[in-house]
Amino acid sequence: MLTLAQARALSQNKLSEYVIDEFRKSALLDMLTFDNTVKAGGIGQSLTYTYNRITTFPQAGSRAINTEFVPQEAVTTPQNANLKVLGGSFQLDRVLIKHETQVVDHIKFQLQQKAQATVAHFHNLFINGDAALVPADFDGIDITVTGGPTEVIPAAPIDLSTSANITANWQVFIDALRDLRARMDGAPTLYLMNSFMYSKWQSVMDRAGIGVTAKSEYGLEVAQWGPSTVMALGDRPGGVNPIIPIVGNVTSIYAVRLGMDGVHGVSPEGDKIVTEYLPDLNAPGAVKTGEVEMVAAIAVKATRCAAVLRNIQVA
Repeated sequence: MLTLAQARALSQNKLSEYVIDEFRKSALLDMLTFDNTVKAGGIGQSLTYTYNRITTFPQAGSRAINTEFVPQEAVTTPQNANLKVLGGSFQLDRVLIKHETQVVDHIKFQLQQKAQATVAHFHNLFINGDAALVPADFDGIDITVTGGPTEVIPAAPIDLSTSANITANWQVFIDALRDLRARMDGAPTLYLMNSFMYSKWQSVMDRAGIGVTAKSEYGLEVAQWGPSTVMALGDRPGGVNPIIPIVGNVTSIYAVRLGMDGVHGVSPEGDKIVTEYLPDLNAPGAVKTGEVEMVAAIAVKATRCAAVLRNIQVA
């Protein structure tokens, strides 16, 4: 098992630490534990993490003397998480690298930008990934919760679109959040939403008089609500489209319980999760290439460790 903080401690140079720090600015990635045990095997050297997801939970009861317990077993369903390669490359002329350093360190700047884009891509796949639609992506949370016992869909939209509607409907929203939490197998580690929903959530908490603590230790503002961290996932890389979409003026909130028995990351054996490849100035060629790469996927170990609240009107 490995976290980004542990990977940073194992890094061998300052640029590696710098790139990992960019990934750690995401509360999700900073809190996520990776099971770095996946080995390439089989034809094509596929990277597949096989695990069992708890789909029927154990029961217990009482029995009378001289009678037997009624047998019942927890049921698990085999699952495969196929690791995928995320990241990107950039190219710079060697003259710029060598001589244009007074205003900006071009390599460091490009590494930073590429790392931030890769974080956004991971966030997007964490929620929306669907390998059936895009084979290069891994499956995300939405596939797991859709149609399951932890998908909460209010019959009518919870209208938080205006200040007046927030005042009128904040109690309904809080009740729906508590319904969401009650369906899970433990308190969520994270509530995930888009930035529009995050602003509505803050207004609801103000009206409810519920104390929340805002903090920015991850590089971006997040809030603490009881034992759970609340964060806006931001936009998809290269644009302004929110990762958690607004469709027909309504959006969703996802909740996940992180842990090796809940939602966790998976990565190759011995891998440091994030790798940077620096331009080689000693090799021939005027244009040099650098890359940031992450080989990963996620595992969802139980059906009740992830949930979604849908049909929240924000516009």
